Amino acid sequence: MARIAVIGTGYVGLTTGACFAHLGHEVVCADIDEAKIESLRRGEVPIVEMNLDRFVAEGIASGNLSFVVGAAEASKDCEFHYLCVPTPQGPDGSADLSYLETAAAQIAPVMPTGSVVVNKSTVPVGSTGIVARVMGRNDVSVVSNPEFLREGTAIDDFLNPDRVVIGSRDQEAAIRVAGLYTGVRAPVMVTDPISAETIKYASNAFLASKLSFVNAVANLCEAVGADVNDVVLGMGYDKRIGKEFLRPGPGWGGSCFPKDTIALARIAEDHGYDFTFLREVLAVNEEQFDRTAAKVTAVLGDDPSVASVGCWGLTFKAGTDDLRQSPAIEVLKRVSAAGVKIRAYDPAVKGQIEGLDVEVVDDPYAAVDGADALVVLTEWDEFRWLDFDKVAESMTGRSVVDARNLLDRSQLERRGFDYRGIGR
Repeated sequence: MARIAVIGTGYVGLTTGACFAHLGHEVVCADIDEAKIESLRRGEVPIVEMNLDRFVAEGIASGNLSFVVGAAEASKDCEFHYLCVPTPQGPDGSADLSYLETAAAQIAPVMPTGSVVVNKSTVPVGSTGIVARVMGRNDVSVVSNPEFLREGTAIDDFLNPDRVVIGSRDQEAAIRVAGLYTGVRAPVMVTDPISAETIKYASNAFLASKLSFVNAVANLCEAVGADVNDVVLGMGYDKRIGKEFLRPGPGWGGSCFPKDTIALARIAEDHGYDFTFLREVLAVNEEQFDRTAAKVTAVLGDDPSVASVGCWGLTFKAGTDDLRQSPAIEVLKRVSAAGVKIRAYDPAVKGQIEGLDVEVVDDPYAAVDGADALVVLTEWDEFRWLDFDKVAESMTGRSVVDARNLLDRSQLERRGFDYRGIGR
């Protein structure tokens, strides 16, 4: 059993701490938000993430998981120090390392000799060197151990990963970090820190590229009269392609893909390489927001400003309450700009959203009451099983824009709805 400090209690930090505690390690999680720490000590998890509340409660009960205010307080008696702080995107697309540097400076004076500092959050290439310079400690090692967690399935992704990547020029430190994952059945890849950091960015950028590609294919399907569901099914059987991330939609977003794809393009630019391909991936995504919004306004008649739309889904994906870079928000901003009145429902969102002229309601039927059209923007499974006879009675119009291809088209058309999906 190792003693681990986890600095930062966001999605990555809280999941990392809870899972390491589950594996039997003694974990101390730190944050600067005193109110948040008090809530976590009571087992109150502030984010929607499947099973995370159970793992936190389990860790507290076993004594393996505790919470403190301040990075230095967590790190003073630990041998491993996981940096899980935000690295937000700056105005120029580069990552802001101020939180990372502050955390490194705070733990540097209190870490025991022989400690291993681990960059867990997505950080720019070369960040292990930056952390080492900030700390100024020759008796500790800095290692990269990037996360590959998907919101909504983060616990399972941590405990059943496709791989564990460790970047270190100190072989002993790499072996010690690998030992923390005893009990996790996955390949462990040890490489240099720069390669480990690049693996993270390249992985997210590739997945974003795959999403932009399938959205472009969906647009082609609409143009030629093909059904994208059949097209991607046929593609997905090819082992070289695979079926994952071949689901067309309103665009892609979230806390990682946009930020990491833009950051990788910026990293390339800073090193003299024009990553034109990635810039086109980003452009296709922006175009998809525009096309989806245009689908909605097209069903509202010549003057959308006198129409109303009911929306199901606001988060960037199902299974999370995260609104960061949500495609749903991007589409609704464009629809709202046409003067359309919008009422929206999402099972994980309560209250109004700053900067978005949309009324958020607590019931899916209330969202469509009197609406001229319904648009589905997040793939929550519960939307499939709603009473569409009741929906039909509530709506003024009969148009459905299913931007996730989630609903049963034939069921809706039998009820007199004009169904429009993506690529169909």
